[in-house]
Amino acid sequence: MQAPRPPEVHSITGAGESLSQEQTGRTKRYLVSMTIRTACVLLAIVVPGWPRWVFLAGAVALPYLAVVAANAGRSRAGTPPPAPVITTSRMLPAGPAAADPRI
Repeated sequence: MQAPRPPEVHSITGAGESLSQEQTGRTKRYLVSMTIRTACVLLAIVVPGWPRWVFLAGAVALPYLAVVAANAGRSRAGTPPPAPVITTSRMLPAGPAAADPRI
């Protein structure tokens, strides 16, 4: 007598990331960006010379980049759905109004 086969497991690899997981990832990326920005602000206060300007530029540019990255829409996995098939239109037969000369 043979041993029973294990049940078949189906994979849904084409399914996208859940909305809550996607939002959690975006929140983490935003917080990391804001942490780096805070470090740039503090370093711009402490560090003298030309590096101060680099840290100031990072402190100014990072909020914009972080917001753009956080507001980026959900990424679409896989290929887009196929385009609808457009067929040539057919001529319809003339209706009763075309046959009536009074109209």
